[in-house]
Formats: sequence, C-alpha cells, structure tokens
Amino acid sequence: MTVKLDPYAAAPALMKTWMGTSMAVAASLEPSLIELVKIRSSQINGCANCINMHTTEARAQGETEQRIYLLSAWREAPCYTSRERAALGWTEALTRLSEGHAHESAYEALKDEFTEEERVKLTLMINVINGWNRLAVGFGLWADQPTAKAA
Repeated sequence: MTVKLDPYAAAPALMKTWMGTSMAVAASLEPSLIELVKIRSSQINGCANCINMHTTEARAQGETEQRIYLLSAWREAPCYTSRERAALGWTEALTRLSEGHAHESAYEALKDEFTEEERVKLTLMINVINGWNRLAVGFGLWADQPTAKAA
C-alpha cells in the first residue's frame, strides 16, 4: 500500500478534532462491542488498516480468536450475544446503506437491546469507523500497531 496523502500533516487541526471525537464516541459503549463494530464495518469496507488495528485492539482487550474469526459470519455463529447481534445488524445496515434502505428489521432488533441514548452512541460509532475506513482506504494509510500506539 502506498500512502497518497498524510491527513494529519495536511489538516492537523481537523484531524485532532476528528481523533478526539472518535475517542469520545468509542468510550461511550462497552469496549468489546465497539471493537466488534469497528472490525465488522472495516471488513465490509475492505479496510485492511482498520481490520489490522481493531483485531489487535480486540485481542488486547481479551477478545477470543474464535469470535474475531467468525465475525464475518456472525449470523450463523452461536458465540455472540443478542446485544452484539443487534449491534452487528445495525452496523451492516448503515455501512451498506447505499445498497438500499432495508434497515427497518435491523432497527427493530436494535430497539430491543439498546436504549435511545445507546442507539445514538452506536450510530455515531458506526459513522466514525466508516469515516476512518474512507480516510485509510482513500489515502492508502497503514498504521503499524507499535507506531500507532506510540502516537
């Protein structure tokens, strides 16, 4: 992968704000759920940088290899909670919004597991990770994990 542009150098103030927003949103729900959402969205968007980053983060937080490996087939895998399933369904519906507006059933499942405030927090997280995916894929970004941690 060849870096086309460094957004941190090109627009440092906005990237600092974006990073702060990203961190605040990520801290608003349970870390294990947040990482699953980030990984699933990144899988759909084909963002190798974010898949690498968030599978590493998930492992560091105690996520199992099994649950990471099965994430792309979460509907058939018995290892996810109903809350995680609702979040993953909503993640897929919003990440694939351009494929059609068939998100009503995903929203119904979401209502059963998340409060209104949590639905907003989750939706913001899905927007944030989709934004990061577009920055990373669009600009050819790759963050080596030890280097990213140090930054």
